[in-house]
Amino acid sequence: MNIALDAMGGDQAPGMNLEGAKQILASRDDITSLILTGPESTLKKAAAQCGLSDPRVRFADATEVVGMEESGAKALRKKKNSSISVAADLVKAGEAQALVSAGNTGAAVAAATIKLRLLKGVARAGIASPLPNEFGVCNLLDAGANPEAKPEHLVGYAIMGSVYSREVLKVSLPHVGIMSNGEEEEKGTPFTKETMRLLKELVDHKRAPFKLLGNVEGHDLFQTRLDVCLCDGFTGNIVLKSCEATAKAMSKWMKAEFKKNPLRIAGALMGKGAFQAVKDRTNYESYGGSPLLGVNGVVIIAHGGSSALAIKNALKMAAEAIKHQVNPKIEEALLEAQREPGVSLTDS
Repeated sequence: MNIALDAMGGDQAPGMNLEGAKQILASRDDITSLILTGPESTLKKAAAQCGLSDPRVRFADATEVVGMEESGAKALRKKKNSSISVAADLVKAGEAQALVSAGNTGAAVAAATIKLRLLKGVARAGIASPLPNEFGVCNLLDAGANPEAKPEHLVGYAIMGSVYSREVLKVSLPHVGIMSNGEEEEKGTPFTKETMRLLKELVDHKRAPFKLLGNVEGHDLFQTRLDVCLCDGFTGNIVLKSCEATAKAMSKWMKAEFKKNPLRIAGALMGKGAFQAVKDRTNYESYGGSPLLGVNGVVIIAHGGSSALAIKNALKMAAEAIKHQVNPKIEEALLEAQREPGVSLTDS
């Protein structure tokens, strides 16, 4: 398998990206080539400094970089030779099967949807961001690709997220819910109620590759057997960032409280292993990135502040998606879902 890495994407590029590349190549021999995009001279110098000398590494020269603060779509039009654009071109040309970027999310989504196009049957692509819960992982979908979604888009997300959970995360029957302000059926907005109607129609036609839980609330993300939580990209992005900020704040508060007296410090030392386990479970670095589902190629969007470990795991996520042939199975599931009269996922 061949993977393109936007080596200039992220707050700590290219150093952390190359360190992550070094780690994934040391751990997997099924990656045929890893193509690093960015200014070739800069990347070769950085690779030498970190000891990245694996013969499977290739360089694809890209003279421009899309900044984190730039408008993604506009920057993509202006900077046609940016590292993210070149990485997408490699996938489009068939030289790579996957793209990984910790850079500007808007640029990554724009590059993927414009250059790679959507899979057959997909109306809108969506970002599936993993959140750890008591039962494994809940994928929040969409987490930012499509802020103004329609109910039909969320039905597509339900199918795509379920296929991803089944094939990559090995969940036999994914559980799907709609983010709402209450579990009762009468709760929600016209948008969520129409989404529910369409999902029930899919279930009634026995074309749903998931179990529908109905409306779910914020606490269900962590306490309920929930594999895919559906929402528009505006809501999903707010939920995701709120969860990340809460986790960081809790960690900071606990450290401050433990340091207040020697007895607490001793207790913290005794429970160090448990605290580390919880930290590892809730740390985005453990998951690496979020797949952009629905585009014609594997695209993994990593956190802007990704460490080497996060980049390594984002590349691992890309390799697993390639290995399990997620995209052809998404197309199959979407075709099956729309086989019965009355079931449509196209924009109304």
